Amino acid sequence: MSDKPENAGTTGSPPPSSPAPSGTPAAPAPSLPPSHEDATQSAAKDTSPAAEEATARSSTDDPISASSVTREDPRAARLRDAVEARSAAAESTARQEAAVHEREARRAGTYTGGASTVKPEPAVKPTVAAGEPKVRGGVSAADLATDGEIATDEAAAPAARAPGSPPPGFGAAPDFSATNPPPPNALPPSPPRYLKQSDSAWSVFGRIVAARARQLFDRAGQRITQRTLRIGVSARIFHPEPGAKGLRGKTLQYLEESIAHWVMSRDVLVFMIPTVGHQGMLHPSNIRLRDYAKHLDGLLLQGGADVSPQTYAETASSHEWPGDRVRDMYELELLHEFVESGKPVLGVCRGCQLINVAFGGTLYQDIATDVPTANAHVNENYDQHRHGVHFPDGSTLLNMFPGRRDAIVNSIHHQAVKTLGRDLNIEAVSASDGIIEAVRYRRAPFVMGVQWHPEFHRAGGPELLDCTPLLDTFLRVARETRF
Repeated sequence: MSDKPENAGTTGSPPPSSPAPSGTPAAPAPSLPPSHEDATQSAAKDTSPAAEEATARSSTDDPISASSVTREDPRAARLRDAVEARSAAAESTARQEAAVHEREARRAGTYTGGASTVKPEPAVKPTVAAGEPKVRGGVSAADLATDGEIATDEAAAPAARAPGSPPPGFGAAPDFSATNPPPPNALPPSPPRYLKQSDSAWSVFGRIVAARARQLFDRAGQRITQRTLRIGVSARIFHPEPGAKGLRGKTLQYLEESIAHWVMSRDVLVFMIPTVGHQGMLHPSNIRLRDYAKHLDGLLLQGGADVSPQTYAETASSHEWPGDRVRDMYELELLHEFVESGKPVLGVCRGCQLINVAFGGTLYQDIATDVPTANAHVNENYDQHRHGVHFPDGSTLLNMFPGRRDAIVNSIHHQAVKTLGRDLNIEAVSASDGIIEAVRYRRAPFVMGVQWHPEFHRAGGPELLDCTPLLDTFLRVARETRF
Protein backbone atom coordinates (compact mmCIF):
# COMPACT_ATOMS: atom_id res chain seq x y z
CA MET A 1 0.00 0.00 0.00
CA SER A 2 1.13 3.53 -0.65
CA ASP A 3 0.01 4.59 2.87
CA LYS A 4 2.44 2.11 4.58
CA PRO A 5 4.40 3.80 7.41
CA GLU A 6 7.88 4.82 6.55
CA ASN A 7 10.55 2.22 7.51
CA ALA A 8 7.91 -0.06 9.00
CA GLY A 9 8.99 -3.65 8.99
CA THR A 10 12.47 -3.11 7.46
CA THR A 11 15.59 -4.53 9.05
CA GLY A 12 18.24 -3.63 6.49
CA SER A 13 21.84 -3.11 7.38
CA PRO A 14 22.68 0.20 8.98
CA PRO A 15 24.14 2.93 6.76
CA PRO A 16 27.89 3.04 6.50
CA SER A 17 29.38 5.09 9.23
CA SER A 18 31.58 8.02 8.46
CA PRO A 19 35.21 7.63 9.33
CA ALA A 20 35.93 8.54 12.90
CA PRO A 21 38.26 11.39 13.67
CA SER A 22 41.84 10.50 14.20
CA GLY A 23 42.63 9.41 17.69
CA THR A 24 39.06 8.59 18.51
CA PRO A 25 37.92 4.97 18.54
CA ALA A 26 34.84 4.34 16.40
CA ALA A 27 31.75 3.47 18.39
CA PRO A 28 30.19 0.18 17.48
CA ALA A 29 26.97 0.70 15.45
CA PRO A 30 23.86 -0.77 17.08
CA SER A 31 22.41 -3.61 15.13
CA LEU A 32 19.35 -5.77 15.25
CA PRO A 33 19.24 -9.52 14.74
CA PRO A 34 18.85 -10.16 11.05
CA SER A 35 15.71 -11.80 9.83
CA HIS A 36 15.59 -14.78 7.54
CA GLU A 37 14.88 -12.64 4.47
CA ASP A 38 17.87 -10.37 5.12
CA ALA A 39 20.11 -13.34 5.68
CA THR A 40 18.90 -14.96 2.50
CA GLN A 41 19.39 -11.78 0.46
CA SER A 42 22.85 -11.30 1.89
CA ALA A 43 23.67 -14.89 1.08
CA ALA A 44 22.53 -14.36 -2.50
CA LYS A 45 24.94 -11.47 -2.82
CA ASP A 46 27.83 -13.04 -0.95
CA THR A 47 28.89 -16.54 -2.05
CA SER A 48 31.78 -16.86 0.34
CA PRO A 49 31.99 -19.94 2.61
CA ALA A 50 31.24 -17.78 5.64
CA ALA A 51 28.08 -16.43 4.03
CA GLU A 52 26.92 -19.89 3.08
CA GLU A 53 27.45 -21.03 6.65
CA ALA A 54 25.45 -18.04 7.99
CA THR A 55 22.65 -18.77 5.57
CA ALA A 56 22.48 -22.40 6.56
CA ARG A 57 22.55 -21.47 10.25
CA SER A 58 19.73 -18.90 9.85
CA SER A 59 17.58 -21.40 7.99
CA THR A 60 18.01 -24.13 10.65
CA ASP A 61 18.52 -22.27 13.94
CA ASP A 62 15.51 -19.91 13.82
CA PRO A 63 12.30 -21.99 13.70
CA ILE A 64 10.06 -18.98 13.10
CA SER A 65 12.09 -17.77 10.16
CA ALA A 66 12.26 -21.25 8.78
CA SER A 67 8.49 -21.58 8.81
CA SER A 68 8.01 -18.21 7.16
CA VAL A 69 9.92 -19.21 4.10
CA THR A 70 6.89 -20.97 2.71
CA ARG A 71 4.01 -18.92 4.16
CA GLU A 72 3.39 -15.74 6.16
CA ASP A 73 2.13 -15.99 9.71
CA PRO A 74 -1.68 -15.11 9.76
CA ARG A 75 -1.35 -13.23 13.02
CA ALA A 76 1.45 -11.11 11.62
CA ALA A 77 -0.64 -10.35 8.51
CA ARG A 78 -3.61 -9.23 10.61
CA LEU A 79 -1.37 -7.08 12.78
CA ARG A 80 0.23 -5.46 9.74
CA ASP A 81 -3.20 -4.73 8.20
CA ALA A 82 -4.35 -3.16 11.46
CA VAL A 83 -1.27 -0.95 11.60
CA GLU A 84 -1.81 0.14 8.00
CA ALA A 85 -5.52 0.89 8.65
CA ARG A 86 -4.63 3.00 11.68
CA SER A 87 -2.05 4.88 9.66
CA ALA A 88 -4.62 5.60 6.93
CA ALA A 89 -7.20 6.76 9.51
CA ALA A 90 -4.61 9.05 11.14
CA GLU A 91 -3.72 10.62 7.79
CA SER A 92 -7.41 11.09 6.92
CA THR A 93 -8.05 12.74 10.30
CA ALA A 94 -5.05 15.03 9.77
CA ARG A 95 -6.36 16.10 6.35
CA GLN A 96 -9.80 16.84 7.81
CA GLU A 97 -8.25 18.90 10.61
CA ALA A 98 -6.17 20.79 8.04
CA ALA A 99 -9.32 21.58 6.04
CA VAL A 100 -11.08 22.79 9.22
CA HIS A 101 -8.13 25.01 10.14
CA GLU A 102 -8.08 26.42 6.60
CA ARG A 103 -11.82 27.26 6.72
CA GLU A 104 -11.40 28.91 10.12
CA ALA A 105 -8.43 30.90 8.81
CA ARG A 106 -10.46 32.01 5.76
CA ARG A 107 -13.35 33.03 8.01
CA ALA A 108 -11.01 34.94 10.35
CA GLY A 109 -9.21 36.59 7.40
CA THR A 110 -5.79 35.20 8.33
CA TYR A 111 -5.53 32.67 5.53
CA THR A 112 -2.44 33.33 3.37
CA GLY A 113 -3.15 30.82 0.61
CA GLY A 114 -0.27 28.51 1.50
CA ALA A 115 -0.42 24.83 2.15
CA SER A 116 -1.69 23.69 5.48
CA THR A 117 0.88 23.31 8.18
CA VAL A 118 -1.03 20.61 9.98
CA LYS A 119 0.96 17.40 9.71
CA PRO A 120 -0.59 14.01 10.18
CA GLU A 121 0.34 12.24 13.33
CA PRO A 122 2.64 9.31 12.70
CA ALA A 123 1.03 5.95 12.81
CA VAL A 124 1.71 3.82 15.85
CA LYS A 125 4.75 1.75 15.08
CA PRO A 126 5.44 -1.52 16.79
CA THR A 127 8.43 -1.23 19.08
CA VAL A 128 11.04 -3.90 19.10
CA ALA A 129 13.22 -4.46 22.11
CA ALA A 130 16.87 -5.13 21.63
CA GLY A 131 17.48 -8.76 20.96
CA GLU A 132 13.79 -9.54 20.44
CA PRO A 133 13.27 -11.74 17.39
CA LYS A 134 11.18 -10.47 14.50
CA VAL A 135 8.89 -12.26 12.11
CA ARG A 136 8.37 -11.46 8.48
CA GLY A 137 7.28 -7.88 7.79
CA GLY A 138 9.21 -6.37 10.72
CA VAL A 139 6.61 -7.31 13.37
CA SER A 140 7.96 -8.50 16.68
CA ALA A 141 6.74 -11.40 18.73
CA ALA A 142 5.63 -8.97 21.44
CA ASP A 143 3.24 -7.41 18.97
CA LEU A 144 1.87 -10.82 18.13
CA ALA A 145 1.06 -11.24 21.81
CA THR A 146 -1.31 -8.27 21.58
CA ASP A 147 -2.89 -9.47 18.34
CA GLY A 148 -6.08 -10.47 20.12
CA GLU A 149 -6.41 -7.01 21.68
CA ILE A 150 -5.92 -5.29 18.30
CA ALA A 151 -8.55 -7.47 16.69
CA THR A 152 -10.94 -6.59 19.49
CA ASP A 153 -10.19 -2.88 19.01
CA GLU A 154 -10.91 -3.18 15.29
CA ALA A 155 -14.34 -4.65 15.95
CA ALA A 156 -15.15 -2.04 18.60
CA ALA A 157 -13.90 1.01 16.66
CA PRO A 158 -15.43 1.36 13.16
CA ALA A 159 -13.10 4.35 12.52
CA ALA A 160 -10.14 1.91 12.25
CA ARG A 161 -11.59 0.36 9.06
CA ALA A 162 -9.76 0.95 5.82
CA PRO A 163 -11.28 3.82 3.77
CA GLY A 164 -14.06 2.62 1.47
CA SER A 165 -14.51 -0.74 3.23
CA PRO A 166 -18.08 -1.72 4.23
CA PRO A 167 -19.01 -1.76 7.92
CA PRO A 168 -19.02 -5.04 9.82
CA GLY A 169 -22.13 -7.08 9.17
CA PHE A 170 -22.91 -5.25 5.91
CA GLY A 171 -25.03 -7.42 3.63
CA ALA A 172 -26.05 -9.85 6.36
CA ALA A 173 -29.72 -10.89 6.64
CA PRO A 174 -31.68 -8.71 9.12
CA ASP A 175 -32.69 -10.19 12.43
CA PHE A 176 -36.39 -9.42 12.79
CA SER A 177 -36.58 -11.07 16.20
CA ALA A 178 -34.15 -8.61 17.76
CA THR A 179 -35.58 -5.77 19.85
CA ASN A 180 -34.04 -2.32 19.91
CA PRO A 181 -35.55 -0.33 22.78
CA PRO A 182 -34.83 3.41 22.79
CA PRO A 183 -32.15 4.63 25.17
CA PRO A 184 -33.36 5.91 28.53
CA ASN A 185 -32.51 9.53 27.73
CA ALA A 186 -34.68 9.40 24.58
CA LEU A 187 -37.93 9.00 26.53
CA PRO A 188 -39.81 12.20 27.51
CA PRO A 189 -39.23 13.13 31.13
CA SER A 190 -42.93 13.86 31.63
CA PRO A 191 -46.28 12.90 30.06
CA PRO A 192 -47.30 14.65 26.81
CA ARG A 193 -48.83 18.11 27.05
CA TYR A 194 -52.26 17.00 25.90
CA LEU A 195 -52.53 14.76 28.98
CA LYS A 196 -53.46 16.46 32.21
CA GLN A 197 -53.15 15.28 35.79
CA SER A 198 -56.93 15.00 36.10
CA ASP A 199 -57.40 13.20 32.78
CA SER A 200 -59.27 9.96 32.67
CA ALA A 201 -59.86 7.53 29.84
CA TRP A 202 -63.27 9.13 29.18
CA SER A 203 -61.93 12.67 29.02
CA VAL A 204 -59.23 11.65 26.54
CA PHE A 205 -61.84 9.80 24.49
CA GLY A 206 -64.07 12.88 24.53
CA ARG A 207 -61.29 15.07 23.18
CA ILE A 208 -60.62 12.57 20.41
CA VAL A 209 -64.30 12.59 19.43
CA ALA A 210 -64.39 16.40 19.50
CA ALA A 211 -61.31 16.61 17.27
CA ARG A 212 -62.88 14.16 14.84
CA ALA A 213 -66.10 16.18 14.78
CA ARG A 214 -64.17 19.39 14.08
CA GLN A 215 -62.41 17.65 11.20
CA LEU A 216 -65.73 16.54 9.71
CA PHE A 217 -67.18 20.04 10.05
CA ASP A 218 -64.12 21.53 8.39
CA ARG A 219 -64.49 19.16 5.47
CA ALA A 220 -68.18 19.96 5.17
CA GLY A 221 -67.44 23.69 5.24
CA GLN A 222 -64.79 23.25 2.56
CA ARG A 223 -67.27 21.44 0.32
CA ILE A 224 -69.80 24.22 0.84
CA THR A 225 -67.35 26.98 0.03
CA GLN A 226 -66.16 25.17 -3.08
CA ARG A 227 -69.69 24.42 -4.30
CA THR A 228 -70.84 26.39 -7.32
CA LEU A 229 -73.22 29.22 -6.45
CA ARG A 230 -76.92 28.75 -7.17
CA ILE A 231 -78.80 31.93 -7.97
CA GLY A 232 -82.58 31.99 -8.29
CA VAL A 233 -84.28 34.33 -10.76
CA SER A 234 -87.93 35.28 -10.37
CA ALA A 235 -90.19 34.30 -13.27
CA ARG A 236 -91.91 36.57 -15.71
CA ILE A 237 -95.58 35.64 -16.07
CA PHE A 238 -97.58 35.55 -19.29
CA HIS A 239 -101.24 35.28 -18.38
CA PRO A 240 -103.72 33.47 -20.68
CA GLU A 241 -105.66 35.60 -23.14
CA PRO A 242 -109.44 35.14 -23.33
CA GLY A 243 -110.36 33.19 -26.46
CA ALA A 244 -106.77 32.51 -27.44
CA LYS A 245 -105.74 29.11 -28.77
CA GLY A 246 -102.71 27.00 -27.96
CA LEU A 247 -100.21 28.10 -25.34
CA ARG A 248 -101.65 31.60 -25.36
CA GLY A 249 -104.55 30.11 -23.46
CA LYS A 250 -102.17 28.83 -20.74
CA THR A 251 -100.17 30.61 -18.05
CA LEU A 252 -96.54 30.86 -19.08
CA GLN A 253 -93.59 31.54 -16.78
CA TYR A 254 -90.35 32.37 -18.53
CA LEU A 255 -86.85 33.75 -18.14
CA GLU A 256 -85.36 36.49 -20.30
CA GLU A 257 -82.19 35.19 -21.94
CA SER A 258 -79.86 38.15 -21.30
CA ILE A 259 -80.39 38.18 -17.54
CA ALA A 260 -79.53 34.48 -17.28
CA HIS A 261 -76.43 34.83 -19.45
CA TRP A 262 -75.24 37.83 -17.42
CA VAL A 263 -75.29 35.83 -14.18
CA MET A 264 -73.85 32.70 -15.78
CA SER A 265 -70.91 34.73 -17.11
CA ARG A 266 -69.41 34.38 -13.60
CA ASP A 267 -69.69 30.55 -13.65
CA VAL A 268 -72.88 30.50 -11.59
CA LEU A 269 -75.85 28.16 -11.86
CA VAL A 270 -79.14 29.92 -12.59
CA PHE A 271 -82.55 28.57 -11.53
CA MET A 272 -85.87 30.14 -12.47
CA ILE A 273 -88.20 30.09 -9.46
CA PRO A 274 -91.81 29.35 -10.47
CA THR A 275 -94.93 30.32 -8.60
CA VAL A 276 -96.33 27.74 -6.19
CA GLY A 277 -99.93 26.59 -5.81
CA HIS A 278 -101.46 27.34 -2.43
CA GLN A 279 -104.99 26.12 -3.03
CA GLY A 280 -104.40 22.80 -4.74
CA MET A 281 -104.70 23.35 -8.44
CA LEU A 282 -104.38 20.47 -10.89
CA HIS A 283 -101.25 19.17 -9.19
CA PRO A 284 -100.96 20.26 -5.55
CA SER A 285 -97.53 20.28 -3.88
CA ASN A 286 -96.03 20.90 -0.49
CA ILE A 287 -93.18 22.95 -1.96
CA ARG A 288 -93.19 26.59 -0.86
CA LEU A 289 -91.12 29.62 -1.79
CA ARG A 290 -89.24 29.39 1.51
CA ASP A 291 -87.79 26.09 0.27
CA TYR A 292 -86.17 27.94 -2.65
CA ALA A 293 -84.82 30.56 -0.26
CA LYS A 294 -83.35 27.78 1.86
CA HIS A 295 -81.54 25.94 -0.93
CA LEU A 296 -80.52 28.83 -3.21
CA ASP A 297 -77.75 31.32 -2.48
CA GLY A 298 -79.30 34.55 -3.80
CA LEU A 299 -82.29 36.08 -5.59
CA LEU A 300 -82.40 38.22 -8.72
CA LEU A 301 -85.69 40.02 -9.49
CA GLN A 302 -85.83 40.56 -13.24
CA GLY A 303 -87.76 43.24 -15.14
CA GLY A 304 -91.14 42.98 -16.78
CA ALA A 305 -94.66 44.31 -16.29
CA ASP A 306 -95.52 47.32 -14.12
CA VAL A 307 -96.09 47.01 -10.40
CA SER A 308 -99.83 47.24 -9.73
CA PRO A 309 -100.97 50.45 -7.91
CA GLN A 310 -103.02 48.22 -5.62
CA THR A 311 -99.79 46.79 -4.20
CA TYR A 312 -98.87 50.19 -2.71
CA ALA A 313 -102.48 51.09 -1.75
CA GLU A 314 -103.33 53.35 -4.68
CA THR A 315 -105.73 53.16 -7.58
CA ALA A 316 -104.67 53.12 -11.19
CA SER A 317 -104.82 56.60 -12.72
CA SER A 318 -105.24 55.05 -16.18
CA HIS A 319 -106.47 51.75 -17.48
CA GLU A 320 -103.19 51.45 -19.39
CA TRP A 321 -101.22 50.86 -16.22
CA PRO A 322 -103.01 48.15 -14.25
CA GLY A 323 -99.79 46.30 -13.47
CA ASP A 324 -99.49 42.60 -12.56
CA ARG A 325 -100.99 42.01 -9.15
CA VAL A 326 -100.42 38.24 -9.30
CA ARG A 327 -96.73 38.65 -9.97
CA ASP A 328 -96.50 41.31 -7.25
CA MET A 329 -97.78 38.92 -4.59
CA TYR A 330 -95.51 36.13 -5.78
CA GLU A 331 -92.35 38.29 -5.84
CA LEU A 332 -93.08 40.06 -2.56
CA GLU A 333 -93.30 36.70 -0.79
CA LEU A 334 -90.14 35.54 -2.53
CA LEU A 335 -88.30 38.73 -1.50
CA HIS A 336 -89.48 38.38 2.09
CA GLU A 337 -88.22 34.76 2.34
CA PHE A 338 -84.76 35.59 1.00
CA VAL A 339 -84.39 38.62 3.27
CA GLU A 340 -85.43 36.52 6.26
CA SER A 341 -82.86 33.89 5.28
CA GLY A 342 -80.11 36.52 5.12
CA LYS A 343 -79.54 35.89 1.41
CA PRO A 344 -78.67 38.76 -0.99
CA VAL A 345 -81.23 40.21 -3.40
CA LEU A 346 -80.60 42.23 -6.57
CA GLY A 347 -83.53 43.93 -8.32
CA VAL A 348 -83.44 45.06 -11.97
CA CYS A 349 -85.86 47.74 -13.26
CA ARG A 350 -89.20 46.40 -12.01
CA GLY A 351 -87.24 44.63 -9.26
CA CYS A 352 -85.95 48.00 -8.00
CA GLN A 353 -89.51 49.37 -7.84
CA LEU A 354 -90.74 46.22 -6.08
CA ILE A 355 -88.05 46.54 -3.37
CA ASN A 356 -89.20 50.12 -2.69
CA VAL A 357 -92.85 49.01 -2.48
CA ALA A 358 -91.96 46.04 -0.26
CA PHE A 359 -90.64 48.44 2.42
CA GLY A 360 -93.62 50.82 2.26
CA GLY A 361 -92.62 53.13 -0.59
CA THR A 362 -94.73 54.36 -3.52
CA LEU A 363 -94.19 54.85 -7.27
CA TYR A 364 -94.82 57.35 -10.02
CA GLN A 365 -97.35 55.49 -12.14
CA ASP A 366 -96.11 57.37 -15.20
CA ILE A 367 -93.09 59.70 -15.12
CA ALA A 368 -94.22 61.80 -18.06
CA THR A 369 -97.63 62.43 -16.43
CA ASP A 370 -96.58 62.77 -12.78
CA VAL A 371 -93.29 64.66 -13.37
CA PRO A 372 -93.74 66.84 -16.47
CA THR A 373 -90.30 68.47 -16.00
CA ALA A 374 -88.51 65.13 -16.13
CA ASN A 375 -86.64 63.98 -19.18
CA ALA A 376 -87.85 60.99 -21.17
CA HIS A 377 -86.88 57.70 -19.53
CA VAL A 378 -88.32 55.45 -22.25
CA ASN A 379 -88.88 55.70 -25.99
CA GLU A 380 -89.29 53.52 -29.05
CA ASN A 381 -85.56 52.71 -29.13
CA TYR A 382 -86.06 50.45 -26.11
CA ASP A 383 -82.63 49.32 -24.79
CA GLN A 384 -80.78 51.78 -27.04
CA HIS A 385 -82.20 54.71 -25.08
CA ARG A 386 -79.79 56.01 -22.42
CA HIS A 387 -79.07 58.88 -20.03
CA GLY A 388 -76.59 59.83 -17.33
CA VAL A 389 -76.72 58.88 -13.63
CA HIS A 390 -74.94 60.35 -10.61
CA PHE A 391 -73.71 58.56 -7.47
CA PRO A 392 -74.35 60.77 -4.41
CA ASP A 393 -72.21 60.87 -1.27
CA GLY A 394 -72.56 57.76 0.88
CA SER A 395 -73.50 55.55 -2.06
CA THR A 396 -72.00 52.06 -2.02
CA LEU A 397 -71.71 52.29 -5.80
CA LEU A 398 -68.77 54.62 -5.21
CA ASN A 399 -66.93 51.64 -3.71
CA MET A 400 -67.95 49.32 -6.52
CA PHE A 401 -66.84 51.81 -9.18
CA PRO A 402 -63.81 53.61 -7.71
CA GLY A 403 -63.19 57.05 -9.13
CA ARG A 404 -66.62 57.21 -10.77
CA ARG A 405 -69.26 59.73 -9.73
CA ASP A 406 -71.17 59.73 -13.03
CA ALA A 407 -71.96 57.09 -15.63
CA ILE A 408 -74.14 56.38 -18.68
CA VAL A 409 -76.85 53.69 -18.42
CA ASN A 410 -79.79 52.54 -20.50
CA SER A 411 -83.33 53.61 -19.57
CA ILE A 412 -86.40 51.45 -20.30
CA HIS A 413 -88.98 52.46 -17.66
CA HIS A 414 -91.96 54.80 -17.41
CA GLN A 415 -92.51 54.24 -13.67
CA ALA A 416 -90.05 55.18 -10.89
CA VAL A 417 -89.61 55.53 -7.13
CA LYS A 418 -91.77 58.32 -5.72
CA THR A 419 -91.79 57.98 -1.91
CA LEU A 420 -88.73 56.19 -0.56
CA GLY A 421 -89.46 53.11 1.56
CA ARG A 422 -88.30 52.77 5.17
CA ASP A 423 -84.65 51.92 5.84
CA LEU A 424 -83.76 52.53 2.19
CA ASN A 425 -80.84 54.64 0.95
CA ILE A 426 -80.61 56.39 -2.41
CA GLU A 427 -77.68 54.95 -4.36
CA ALA A 428 -78.01 56.75 -7.72
CA VAL A 429 -80.16 59.47 -9.32
CA SER A 430 -80.76 60.63 -12.86
CA ALA A 431 -78.20 63.31 -13.69
CA SER A 432 -80.70 65.51 -15.55
CA ASP A 433 -83.91 65.42 -13.45
CA GLY A 434 -83.06 63.76 -10.09
CA ILE A 435 -85.34 60.70 -10.57
CA ILE A 436 -84.16 57.92 -8.22
CA GLU A 437 -82.27 55.29 -10.19
CA ALA A 438 -80.99 52.92 -7.46
CA VAL A 439 -81.90 52.06 -3.84
CA ARG A 440 -80.41 49.89 -1.08
CA TYR A 441 -81.92 48.37 2.07
CA ARG A 442 -79.47 49.15 4.86
CA ARG A 443 -80.62 46.49 7.36
CA ALA A 444 -79.47 43.53 5.25
CA PRO A 445 -76.07 42.42 3.91
CA PHE A 446 -77.13 43.12 0.32
CA VAL A 447 -80.59 44.12 -0.89
CA MET A 448 -80.23 46.56 -3.80
CA GLY A 449 -82.23 47.60 -6.84
CA VAL A 450 -81.10 49.47 -9.96
CA GLN A 451 -83.54 51.10 -12.39
CA TRP A 452 -81.48 50.31 -15.51
CA HIS A 453 -80.84 46.89 -17.12
CA PRO A 454 -77.19 45.90 -16.43
CA GLU A 455 -77.60 42.72 -18.47
CA PHE A 456 -77.88 44.87 -21.61
CA HIS A 457 -74.52 46.57 -20.93
CA ARG A 458 -71.60 44.97 -22.71
CA ALA A 459 -68.75 44.10 -20.34
CA GLY A 460 -65.92 46.53 -20.92
CA GLY A 461 -68.02 48.65 -23.28
CA PRO A 462 -66.62 52.06 -24.22
CA GLU A 463 -69.73 54.07 -23.27
CA LEU A 464 -72.23 52.28 -21.02
CA LEU A 465 -71.27 51.48 -17.45
CA ASP A 466 -69.68 48.04 -17.10
CA CYS A 467 -71.80 46.54 -14.33
CA THR A 468 -69.59 43.52 -13.67
CA PRO A 469 -68.50 44.93 -10.25
CA LEU A 470 -72.17 45.11 -9.25
CA LEU A 471 -72.68 41.46 -10.13
CA ASP A 472 -69.44 40.43 -8.42
CA THR A 473 -70.44 42.19 -5.20
CA PHE A 474 -73.81 40.45 -5.25
CA LEU A 475 -72.17 37.04 -5.77
CA ARG A 476 -69.51 37.69 -3.13
CA VAL A 477 -72.17 38.33 -0.50
CA ALA A 478 -73.97 35.20 -1.71
CA ARG A 479 -70.83 33.17 -0.95
CA GLU A 480 -70.41 34.75 2.45
CA THR A 481 -74.01 34.22 3.57
CA ARG A 482 -74.73 30.72 2.32
CA PHE A 483 -73.60 28.94 5.52
